[in-house]
Amino acid sequence: MITRKGQATRDRIVVAAAGLMYQQGVAGTSAEDLQAAAGVSASQIYHYFGDKHALTCAVIKHWSDTIVGFHEPLLARLDDIDALRSWADVIVETARANDFRGGCPLGSLANELADCDEVARDDVVVGYRRWRGAIRDGLFAMKIRGALIEGADVDRLALALLTALQGGLLVSKALRDAEPLSTGLHTTIDHIASFATPDTA
Repeated sequence: MITRKGQATRDRIVVAAAGLMYQQGVAGTSAEDLQAAAGVSASQIYHYFGDKHALTCAVIKHWSDTIVGFHEPLLARLDDIDALRSWADVIVETARANDFRGGCPLGSLANELADCDEVARDDVVVGYRRWRGAIRDGLFAMKIRGALIEGADVDRLALALLTALQGGLLVSKALRDAEPLSTGLHTTIDHIASFATPDTA
């Protein structure tokens, strides 16, 4: 069983690796980089993670937990379409604060790993499903509150919104411009608004 001190060391390694892999990519992150960033020895890294692959999978889980943990409280409070637009604006402003650099950590990992590492790709899929599930739960809460009609397919709408978010982040990253992200999100929300109940549209 891992000790409290050991868990703290492991967590520090994962956080440092997550930052490095986000900035430099998985392939561009060396053990020496990680030792310096986390303030640990090579033996400590390999004590907690048998190889780089195991560490990469831990990083994917870290980013999934971080991203979904950020969005869940915002999505849980959705009352109507205006609240959904406010959630989208938070995403745009967060990206703008970073000057649209970096993009989505989970998306970056997916882009690098999906074609070459099936285990890591599966872990990314789990992260995306969690994220889609959080969006779906927010839309379902809107339906329960009477903001969306009974026929609204919240599963498909959640997938469309997540896809607009991911694609928008990528294009905004390339252009260093909020418009692709904002347009993608708000155009998708316009579609979701077509399922709003008459008194909440």
